[in-house]
Amino acid sequence: MPKGDSYAMTGVCILRIREGKIFPRIAVIVAAVALIVALAGAHGYCGDGIRTAGDIGQIALPAAAVISTLVFKDTEGFKQFVKAFLLSTATTQGLKLAVHERRPTGNADDSFPSGHTTSAFGGAGFLQMRYGWSIGLPAYAAAGFVGYSRVEAKAHYWRDVIAGAAIGIGGNLIFVTPYQNVSITPMTGRGLIGIQASMAW
Repeated sequence: MPKGDSYAMTGVCILRIREGKIFPRIAVIVAAVALIVALAGAHGYCGDGIRTAGDIGQIALPAAAVISTLVFKDTEGFKQFVKAFLLSTATTQGLKLAVHERRPTGNADDSFPSGHTTSAFGGAGFLQMRYGWSIGLPAYAAAGFVGYSRVEAKAHYWRDVIAGAAIGIGGNLIFVTPYQNVSITPMTGRGLIGIQASMAW
């Protein structure tokens, strides 16, 4: 194999619905992240429901990141997530103590940046950077809702949310690398559902 040349191998895992085969492990993670979006929509018309959905999302997205490392038996990914998450959380808490920005409701002076948003985008950023956009896109959508929920609940200003998102993603940019150069893409067709995994080396 000539040095510098790039080769790719594509493997396809297809589940035929009629045959009732078990979904691949990746589907569990995608479903977990999508559930956050569904919860947000379900609560969206119920007063404090938006805030509650945001509270769920800021826990569920980092949990989905941890679960994904267990599903893939990805010890290195778990270590990377812990480092990124701890850095992001410490940065956010440090800024809260240093800035002392009043919340929109005026009941506290720890508005900047948003801890909920840092946590949510920390989980979503890891899923995208480690395992690809097929998981990252719904995760980012759910994280975006968490940020919106904080503004809607008058717990934060938009600048707090944007800063929190940047910090959450930033921690991952420092520590997280792609998982074995694998790209995972959903596949659907008549009578089947599955994933396509591509590995470059």
